[in-house]
Amino acid sequence: MTRRDERIRVAVVGTGGIATSSHLPAVQAHGDRVELVAAVDVDPSRVARFCELAGITAGYTDLDEMLAARQPDLVHVCTPPAEHVGQIEAVLSAGSWAWVEKPPCRTLAEFDRITAAEQASGAYASVVFQHRFGSAARHTAALLAAGELGRPLLAQCTTAWYRPPAYFAVPWRGSWASEGGGPTMGHGIHQMDLLLTLLGPWEEVTAIAGRLDRDVETEDVSLALVRFTNGALASITNSILSPREESYLRIDLSDATVELTHLYGYRNSHWTYTAAPGVADDRQRRWRLPEPDLPSSHTAQFSLLLAAMRAGVRPPASGASARRTLELVTALYQSALTGRSVRRAELVPQNPFYHALHGDTAGWAPARSTA
Repeated sequence: MTRRDERIRVAVVGTGGIATSSHLPAVQAHGDRVELVAAVDVDPSRVARFCELAGITAGYTDLDEMLAARQPDLVHVCTPPAEHVGQIEAVLSAGSWAWVEKPPCRTLAEFDRITAAEQASGAYASVVFQHRFGSAARHTAALLAAGELGRPLLAQCTTAWYRPPAYFAVPWRGSWASEGGGPTMGHGIHQMDLLLTLLGPWEEVTAIAGRLDRDVETEDVSLALVRFTNGALASITNSILSPREESYLRIDLSDATVELTHLYGYRNSHWTYTAAPGVADDRQRRWRLPEPDLPSSHTAQFSLLLAAMRAGVRPPASGASARRTLELVTALYQSALTGRSVRRAELVPQNPFYHALHGDTAGWAPARSTA
């Protein structure tokens, strides 16, 4: 790891849309703390365009070559999901930390490979779950943890987005092998991660899923009911069929309702608190959202990741903290595709859904080759 008076050396692998729109601005926002030293992409023209935009010259088409030549402290993994686990293993094996786009991998089996690579290397892999890290979410989490809003009772978690058929013309989208799953895995995972951040551990999931309108292997919509360890119940909707797009989270507690309405990211103004009748004014004043107003963003999470690197400690949204979200996703698929409720304790290596989110379920699993 670098000395405290040195900038952290970072590299980007996968220089498509998310690297340009979110990761590069995060790096540039922390230019006093980091130095972008390299970029990698299998497409030479794409990595060249990224390097020109970023103002660097070290573009590569091979990850291992870059790791050996540049020896970065941190690698941003922005490739399609099927590539993640092998690339993270390579990064960690080289002694670098990894910051990986969601979903971190396609299955719990792959996530446990990442955990093993962490243990072997001493480096860490953190997941981009940026909705945890806006100022309003952190304030709300602190209020809930302190019992300021009362006991959690009921929640709604909605990711209602729209992706036209043309969206799935990209070869890696819409298939189990390349993407891992549909909107439950690739879109709603952010809002579900925030739900878990606020409500804590879950116990049981009952779900349904449909392939209603898009020509895909996976689902294009799912619905779930979740029972949490603290007794709260939640409903979850994940869709890419919704022309009026919205991301919505509501938690009803014994003393307040908390609501978040946004689309792809929030500011403090997207959150509201409604007190139950009889809640004292001085108590409600403690609920006021803080200043400054830090939006949910890659930039906000990146700051905390860099602080963890300086301290040499496990970063946020890594390890068990990240795995719990993939566990919920896995249980949702298993319940939807088998028609029964699923408990967290079932998610073991002997379970077929541990190895593939379709679980080899008839009607959902990809056709097996007869060659």
